[in-house]
Amino acid sequence: MQTVPALRRLTPLDRLLAGAGRAMGAIAAAPGASRPTPRPASEVLGDPLPEADRRLAGALMRVNHVGEVCAQALYEGQAATTADPRLERFFRDAAAEEGDHLAWTRDRLDELGARPSLLNPLWYAGAFAFGALAGRIGDRFSLGFMVETERQVERHLAGHLEQLPEGDAASRAIVEQMKRDEGGHADHAEALGAAPLPEPVRAAMRVAAKLMTETAHRI
Repeated sequence: MQTVPALRRLTPLDRLLAGAGRAMGAIAAAPGASRPTPRPASEVLGDPLPEADRRLAGALMRVNHVGEVCAQALYEGQAATTADPRLERFFRDAAAEEGDHLAWTRDRLDELGARPSLLNPLWYAGAFAFGALAGRIGDRFSLGFMVETERQVERHLAGHLEQLPEGDAASRAIVEQMKRDEGGHADHAEALGAAPLPEPVRAAMRVAAKLMTETAHRI
């Protein structure tokens, strides 16, 4: 009878290389999605967008793509620094769902003839550092950081739904589904025992997010 070899436990080097691969995928690759891209209720998308509307939609979707690059990094940092296997799995599952958003926004950028942010490596590195720091402080703080991040993203996406050109039903459908998913992540993190963050921390997060969105809108 043939025996099945035992699975080798991951070494720190294995984890480092796996994390580097996920980072490169988030920054440079065109990832595949596990769910179909959300589409408008009507399959008829209408006439092509006027040039000004196309540029505006491209800038907004570039900002949303940067947000998804940051989400991958945040959850990678949080998963790497929690000692609780249950929470590590939660962060990685959330990252997988956010991976759909990453793919959808990248595909929509291509459709609009727009490019991703040139600063994506910088955004990833900064977000990973924030996620790792939150995880080092403690699991309840880390979950609270996730809740506040997702609530701010929800508000940000609601603003984009108001700003997107009226004729861009394709981008709007993507943003609406993303907004629903972000709310679900925040609700789940709260149920796992997230601690409310102090107002100074929340304010600092808002400032950092504003800097990122204003920069990514153009670069």
